[in-house]
This record gives sequence, C-alpha cells and structure tokens, in this order.
Amino acid sequence: MVKKNIFRVIAINATSKSKRTLDIARHCQEVLTSKGIQVLFTKNFEKFTNKSPLKVSSDKIIINKADLLLSIGGDGTMLSSARNFGSQGLPILGVNLGKLGFLSDIPPEEISQGLADILSGQYEEDDRIFLRASINEERDTKIALNEIVIHSGTVAQLIEYELFIDQKYVYRQKADGIIFATPTGSTAYSLSGGGPIVHPCVRSVIITPMFPHSLSSGTLIIEENSSIEVKILASKGKVKLSLDSHNTYSLNKGDTIKISKNSSTFRLIHPTNHDFYEGYRNKLGWSTSLISK
Repeated sequence: MVKKNIFRVIAINATSKSKRTLDIARHCQEVLTSKGIQVLFTKNFEKFTNKSPLKVSSDKIIINKADLLLSIGGDGTMLSSARNFGSQGLPILGVNLGKLGFLSDIPPEEISQGLADILSGQYEEDDRIFLRASINEERDTKIALNEIVIHSGTVAQLIEYELFIDQKYVYRQKADGIIFATPTGSTAYSLSGGGPIVHPCVRSVIITPMFPHSLSSGTLIIEENSSIEVKILASKGKVKLSLDSHNTYSLNKGDTIKISKNSSTFRLIHPTNHDFYEGYRNKLGWSTSLISK
C-alpha cells in the first residue's frame, strides 16, 4: 500500500563509535537532504565531532520535531532507540549493521533505494508492545521492548517466588529466574531459555521459567493485557530485575514486582518487501529447501 509521505524531518541515531557507522550516517544524510528532508542527529553523534563536525539535537527536540528516526546498528541500537524515542511515539526504521538484526530491515548496500521507497510511501507499519515493571508499587516504572527478567545473577543459584496473573494464583516455584517476553523478544533471551518464537501479530506475553526445580514447569503464553505479579519469597544470594539486559535493579526478599503492557506502543517501519518468515529463516538457519510430495 502506498502512503502519503509524512516524513519531512528525519532523525538519525546510532550507538557504535566506528567510522563505518559515521560513514553510513553521512550517506543517509546525503540521500535524505537530496529529497528535501531535514536531518537531525541525536546527541550520540557528539562523539564524532572531532572527526567530522555534526550538529546534534537534544532528545526533546527530536521527539517534538522529527517524523521518523533511523536507527543505524544492530538490535541493541534498535532497543535503545525504541526505549528513548519509540516509546514517545516516534516511528523507527532500522538500518542493519548487526549480524542478526531481527528488528532492522535495510542493509547498508540498499540504503539509497530503501530510503527512496520509504519516502515515496512504500512501507508497512508494525506496532510492537512494551512491558513495564514497578517494584513495590513505586511510581517510577521501567519499560522493556524485549523482555523483563527476574534472576539470581549467579549460575545455579535458585530463587523462590510466587506468580499471579490477573490476581489469580498460578504457582510457587524455585528456579534460576523467570523471563517475561513480548513477541518482539521471543527471539532474544526467551528463545535461549527454551521459549517459543511468537509472531508479532499475536498479542501476548510469554512467561518462561529459567531452569525450574520442577519437571512440570513450562512456558505460559498469556493475553497482552494481563496483569502479572511476582512475589520474591527467598534467595540465598542477590536477586536482580533486568530490562532488555540494559537496566538492572536489585530486589530483596518480600519485594513485589508488577508487570503489565505499557500504555505506549512502538511503531516499527518496514519496506513493503518485508517478510517475517524469510527474515527468521535466514537469521535462525531454518531449512530453505522445499520437500516435494
């Protein structure tokens, strides 16, 4: 479907300090300015000022002025972009410099054509949810695009907790921890922990125990609007709350963690040739052969 071009101001974000990243950012700038687009750079580009002077803008200016953000890098950069800008309503398009890059669509060699297509209205929008967590009813909630993890922080160190979903008791369990993932995060830490791959259009939260001390514990997939509560009962060591493997907070015995869908969503922009199954087949090494019957 061809959409009306609404991208008049486009911001560029990156987290890598490499010269390659700067060169690609410059290339994106040249393509965009040649199309009459105003380009803004995030404050992350301040680290390049000695090599190539760039005028950077504050996050507030970018959120207020930009219509789209280009995230240059791998999924780590995209996660940072999503938390800082996507959660504020700014749609994001990924230029993939990583090896996997499940969230980034355009490879460096296709930047010129890819951006031209996007600017001409040839793109798709994909809304992704964030999860938010609060500790002991505090007002300062934290958000994650991939997953929220409660863990011991130590190999083979069990913690004990109780899980409630929509105020209903689910179980009491001893495990190394527990993962709460979005469909976006189903191919990240949750997959490594034995969780399933979930299509982004399946509005859900995936709950996967980490090495549970039980043979009957498995993954739960629940509706995305469910309210989740975890009570920490016991641990021989420290307990941690991690969000997208980025922000980590300490927990104590008796703490209650509440997890739910965040009110804001993340608008991910894809080229029209985006194919969920092709992307995952290529990145996860699924078989590409067809079997004739």
